[in-house]
Amino acid sequence: MSRHTDIEALGGSLVYVRSVEMDELPEEVQDEAREGGLDKLYALHRADGEQVALVGDRSLAFNIAIQNDLQPVSVH
Repeated sequence: MSRHTDIEALGGSLVYVRSVEMDELPEEVQDEAREGGLDKLYALHRADGEQVALVGDRSLAFNIAIQNDLQPVSVH
């Protein structure tokens, strides 16, 4: 199996975790986050870029991925 094929096979189980700037989010999401005492959120994205979750803690983002049999990767 080639390296390219290995990467494609993993693509289905990879999720990318990245911090999200508040000003990138809709105003109502910003308001809700701030009401909850959050100043930063973390998004999980599938390999194709689709956002699948938005949470208030980086560790939680990784735990959600692992609990769903996904392989989280940090993106800066």
